[in-house]
Amino acid sequence: MEESKKASLLLEDGTLFQGAGFGAETEVSGEVVFNTSMYGYPELLTDPSYYDQIVVMTYPIIGSYGVPSRSLSDKHGMPLHFESNAIKVKGYAVHSLSAPSHWSSERTVQDWLQSENVPGISGIDTRALTQRLRTKGTMLGTLRVSSDNFDPDMGERDLKKLRDPNQYDIVKNVSPPKPVVYNGENGARIVVIDCGAKFGIVRELLAKGVGVVRTPYDYSLDNILQFNPHGIVISNGPGDPTKCEKTIETTRQLINDTDLPLMGICLGSQILGLAAGGSTFKLKFGHRAVNHPCLDLKTGRCYITTQNHGYTIEEKSITDTDFEVSFKNVNDKTVEGIRHKTKKIIGVQWHPESSPGPHDTQFLFAEFLGDAARS
Repeated sequence: MEESKKASLLLEDGTLFQGAGFGAETEVSGEVVFNTSMYGYPELLTDPSYYDQIVVMTYPIIGSYGVPSRSLSDKHGMPLHFESNAIKVKGYAVHSLSAPSHWSSERTVQDWLQSENVPGISGIDTRALTQRLRTKGTMLGTLRVSSDNFDPDMGERDLKKLRDPNQYDIVKNVSPPKPVVYNGENGARIVVIDCGAKFGIVRELLAKGVGVVRTPYDYSLDNILQFNPHGIVISNGPGDPTKCEKTIETTRQLINDTDLPLMGICLGSQILGLAAGGSTFKLKFGHRAVNHPCLDLKTGRCYITTQNHGYTIEEKSITDTDFEVSFKNVNDKTVEGIRHKTKKIIGVQWHPESSPGPHDTQFLFAEFLGDAARS
């Protein structure tokens, strides 16, 4: 890291953190959120659900295993340690950076962020920053990396220009412009309505032998059905789910007018709830980690899950719908999963593909694909 780089992270309430800069010398603004994972930063940094967010890591040491090569991939050419083709976070905040020591390391986190024009700040009290976000809730903020000292006047001007990404349809920035097709081995085909899908979801489906088609998030029902799918996955993605109006309408048609098995993941689960007539709300500081406990209300079994979401379904809003709550978060009792009462439709707030994280709930893919095989 260059000692000449300085960095400042200014929250919308005026709280200022100053530290050493790394990555690109630039200025960005976005929603400041925290993640409590101890590992998995290559997957995290490339997760499309973090689009327009400045991510704070609570684990104090980041970078110890470096950044792996994209050449490490599965037989379909999907990189094993990345969730998209580029870094998706707006900025990165850590307590300290470590020199990498790992056989798969191709470069450092610093060099990676520099190459993709993403700024980072280190040497700050991430515990104090996280406590502030937990107490006051997720906030907007600006992150600046430069060789100059922090200018209070410039910082004040930056705060006046803050733009809440959740007020806009930002899914369009991470959804593919046209369908992407992956051939399978067993003849079955799954359409992934791509609202910012992690590669891990596609890897998990391909590993089961099915073909996969990733479609734009605003694809119509007719366009989707042209692929003759055996099942539909509605993927994760960034922002407020209510902004995905076309996806919600298409999902409503899929629920009402077809008998295809559906699986909603993260944002996709929220879209299922909205399509059924429910509502969503924003969590105070979201769920972002690889250790969230979720309780299966039917079996009483608890699973440890990987999560990254700022919104969830309002439980009371689906009481009079054809859906029921299937999972709840053990920590805050919010809805973590829903299930249709008669059709093969499930939604979960977490990432059953892990990537990274525990593999406790990968059986959900087997359940979904089993339904798809019978459709």
